[in-house]
Amino acid sequence: MVLLLALAMGVGRCHRGRPGTGLHRETLLPDPHLGPALQAAPLGAPCGLTESVEMACLVVFALDLAVKSYLIGWEEFRKNKWLIAYIVVIAGSIIDWTLSMSMACDENLRIRRLFRPFFLLQNSSLMKKTLKCLKRTLPEIASVILLLALHLCLFTMFGMLLFARGENSEENGEWETYFKDLPQSLSSLLVLLTTANNPDVMIPAYSLNRGYSVFFILFSGFGTYFLMNLLTAIIYNQFRGYLLMSIQTSILRRRLGIRAAFEVMCCRGQVKPSLGSHVEQVQVEVVLQVMRLVQMKSYCRQAIIVKAQQHSNGYIQGEAFQKLFDELDKDRIKEHPPMPAYGSPVLQKMQVVFSHYFVTVAGNAVALANVICICTILVMDSNKSIAERDDYYLEAINCFFIVYYLLEMVLKIFAFGWRGYLSYRSNIFDGLLTVLLLVFQISIFATYRLPYPQWNPATRGFLSLWEMVRLVNMLIVFRFLRIIPNIKLMALVASTLVDLVKNLRAFAGILLVVYYVFAVLGIWLFQGAITVPPTMRNSSTINGTSNSTAACGSYEQLGYWPNNFDDFASSLVLLYNIMVVNNWQVFMDAYSRYTSEWSKVYFVSWWLTSSVMWVNLFVALILENFIYKWDRSHACSVADVERTGYQTTVQLMFREHVQEPTEEELLTKLQQHPHLHLSR
Repeated sequence: MVLLLALAMGVGRCHRGRPGTGLHRETLLPDPHLGPALQAAPLGAPCGLTESVEMACLVVFALDLAVKSYLIGWEEFRKNKWLIAYIVVIAGSIIDWTLSMSMACDENLRIRRLFRPFFLLQNSSLMKKTLKCLKRTLPEIASVILLLALHLCLFTMFGMLLFARGENSEENGEWETYFKDLPQSLSSLLVLLTTANNPDVMIPAYSLNRGYSVFFILFSGFGTYFLMNLLTAIIYNQFRGYLLMSIQTSILRRRLGIRAAFEVMCCRGQVKPSLGSHVEQVQVEVVLQVMRLVQMKSYCRQAIIVKAQQHSNGYIQGEAFQKLFDELDKDRIKEHPPMPAYGSPVLQKMQVVFSHYFVTVAGNAVALANVICICTILVMDSNKSIAERDDYYLEAINCFFIVYYLLEMVLKIFAFGWRGYLSYRSNIFDGLLTVLLLVFQISIFATYRLPYPQWNPATRGFLSLWEMVRLVNMLIVFRFLRIIPNIKLMALVASTLVDLVKNLRAFAGILLVVYYVFAVLGIWLFQGAITVPPTMRNSSTINGTSNSTAACGSYEQLGYWPNNFDDFASSLVLLYNIMVVNNWQVFMDAYSRYTSEWSKVYFVSWWLTSSVMWVNLFVALILENFIYKWDRSHACSVADVERTGYQTTVQLMFREHVQEPTEEELLTKLQQHPHLHLSR
């Protein structure tokens, strides 16, 4: 709920009106200089609408702060830096909101927009833990970045000396284009570090003498392939170490809490051995009473109860009590319901046949044949116009395959039953797409009748025949993904991706925050800096990628006009394009020309944060997740690999490397705990 409120506060105006347009407050209006093809639909809000939503969110956050401070007490509150920052951010947001309303939403800058990500971070313990890990990792990363900067500076000096201006102007191409001054030289080699301008940066010098290529090969070889990969390794090693430390602390807290619960239950069960004795026991009935009252996931509670009931003597010792709660580290493993029982021998034999694994294999083969047919017809018709196409054969083929898919679904439902059929995620995927295909096909029949030769693809109903056939074909191609769970390595990769989405949400959340902050800063710094020239305002000209008057490879010649900081959405897309680093020097060069050379600091900072830091971090964590599953997949079947997607958590990934606390450590901490007083 708090996350939704924080996102709701992001609903604001990201585009400030320009002088002379009659707009004096932030709106989501498009750039008036852009052609129709580059403009979004106008979306504005009267002053006070979004501010009311924002104030409601601030009130909720203030109440949340008040409740937290009351529950933990003033002494603990003063020690918590996040809660103190919570007060400062809420107060600053309210002050900025008041100024905004007093100026009728016509203020030049809204500082509180940079405060909004804090609410997301503050209310996620995992994100705060991740930030702490990042903070501790930064010194090691900074040392490698410093070495990378030294490498860049040294080669910049060598390059400026090597490609200095000469008397012969025809041989000054490298100097003129890439090494004219220090900022240009640094930019050229920094971009070469990302390989975005390779081999363009060395072509003028290489055209004169092949020996000049040695300079560029040495620079990129040492910087790109050694230092950058070393940076990835250091980020992986250091962050993994601090993540392990964090998980170790979490395990210790959990074990301490479970051990304290064991001590309390021992008192409640009137079993009174001395503290620290290894024969301490707790009654199973006491455990069951507590488990019925405690709030947790139902399948975890049921698993713990079943495990506790296996102690036939009615008592559970300390070590066994700790192992009961290992179930908390596991996600639910779905059990498939039993197949329906048929009385007829014929139906029983049919059930055995259609529930066999070979039916799925045959379905995969048919899906492959369908995709091959579609691909063949698309290749044959690739150069034909819509009026020249004859979709009779393609539609007839689709009808045949859709009937097969429908028959396969019906037979599987017959064999497994409704509940059994829906218990498999692959069947849900197949069934949903089969129903959609059937609906589209019935719509085609209802609109254009049955397939017949010389069908006119340009015939229009709600959609043209060609558009509807394309939708059907896209669904068929998408349905071919059903083969993934049936191939062990592909299932392993797919389950790894699912685990990344599930377990690495904290990292994605912080990346989202970083994107938001840089997008807002980009709007503040560069909004309206680049406008389309009057001669380029026609949409057909803008959408083209050729401009004979602009330099080859420049922002203007490539037609990059939609990539700008004029609104929040386009800012996010531009930041993503820079993170990918392909042609990112074009954006950096354009904004340095339209604003100042200092704008490069912004782009380099974003490159370091996104491409160097976060991309490497995600690569490292993907490797850790994949290696964990790969090591456990050699003795597993395809079904087991699919099932591990339900079991893998961040704690399980690092469990082998986490040291369990000893009994003596737990008892010592229990005796020193300020809030636990056991009278035995």
